[in-house]
Amino acid sequence: MRLLPDLVLTPQGWERGRAVAVTDGRIAAVQAVGAPHPGDVALPGRALLPGTVNSHCHSFQSLLRGLGDDLDFMGWRDRVLYPFSERLDRDGIALGATLAFAEMLKHGATTCVDFFYLQDDGNENAEAVIAAAQAVGIRLVLARTMYDWEGAPKRYRETPADAGRRVRELIAAHRHDATVVVQPAPHSPHGASPAMIRAGWEVAEAADTAFHIHVAEGQYEGQRTLREHGATPIRYLDRLGVLGPRMIGVHCVWLDDEEITLMGARGAGLAYCPGSNMFLGDGITRVPEMLRAGVRIGLGTDGGCTNNRLSVFDEMRSCALLQRVRLLDGTALSAATAFDLGTRSAADLLRLETGVIAAGRLADLVAIDLGDLSLQPRTDLLKSVVYAMSAQAVTDVWVHGRRVVAERRLTTLAEPELAARVTALTKGWTL
Repeated sequence: MRLLPDLVLTPQGWERGRAVAVTDGRIAAVQAVGAPHPGDVALPGRALLPGTVNSHCHSFQSLLRGLGDDLDFMGWRDRVLYPFSERLDRDGIALGATLAFAEMLKHGATTCVDFFYLQDDGNENAEAVIAAAQAVGIRLVLARTMYDWEGAPKRYRETPADAGRRVRELIAAHRHDATVVVQPAPHSPHGASPAMIRAGWEVAEAADTAFHIHVAEGQYEGQRTLREHGATPIRYLDRLGVLGPRMIGVHCVWLDDEEITLMGARGAGLAYCPGSNMFLGDGITRVPEMLRAGVRIGLGTDGGCTNNRLSVFDEMRSCALLQRVRLLDGTALSAATAFDLGTRSAADLLRLETGVIAAGRLADLVAIDLGDLSLQPRTDLLKSVVYAMSAQAVTDVWVHGRRVVAERRLTTLAEPELAARVTALTKGWTL
């Protein structure tokens, strides 16, 4: 199969007259169009971009959208997340995942990290999320959460030994899947004990994967970690021996200069969720300083009830604008940098060969309508994609070479039926 758009965004920039050849889920070549080939897919009036990479989400939370609006973190957690997540059986979890993954694909996100913690003492719920991702057609990193804080609902909690064993089993079960990767995810310094955090790191070491952990999302966590462990979150994780190239810290809003330097020196990464941090009033992560320190960064949306949109393109815009207002500097973070954080950099953070249109990379691709009003006038297309583009401009999406959105409609499921199922499940849900 060859895709034939008007423009292709390659590492060299926008190129005309290029065909993107796809074989066995990968980009075989970016070549001159030349003579027609059987199976060519003409994309007149469209540009082809790498699919965006959502480096942090909680898919089931899309079912809770609208319930926690205008609450702070603690109010959202205690009044929405904990009570309403208890209402979800395995079918409900799968439905929430389906809703989230479908929305992401229509917004041009071809990969999602689902930081998943409704375990019920096993892996069956996680398998339901994986099955939903495969059916909808998104590339999934299942960040299989490890949680043992006694203040959380029982279905979240496991012992470190059980959690470690179950994550290892899930990794082994999906080691050869084309579009699924499993990585361990101790919840946070407040949600996972030192033994649980170490157990997650040991699984990542043995399986040679990344591992994910919420870090310093709100001021409360730094205060609590200092009180309970005698150190701020990053210093605490460093003392545990887990701050290093495998670690992807999520949020990292409240870090001091030394912690930022330490993250960079240890080679740690960041999954940054600007929309969610704004929504909950958490603060602004210091992205330019972290980039200068050598911290590897990918953008994420967080869950659908602490952001309400699941678009990495939106996060690119928010990321750039937040840094400008924080630093009072209109040059603080460029469109090109923001785009990179939502594509190549995020893919590299997750150890995935996507995020770039180049030979050998995974064929995760997005076509946009060059005639869409949000992209007019045509002055600088990349800047318009980051700062101006409407979700309506996304017309087609491929994941692992499979066309999962065609002419703005999902090819893998019936959208009205999905909406009806969500409506039926959540009928009467109010605070």
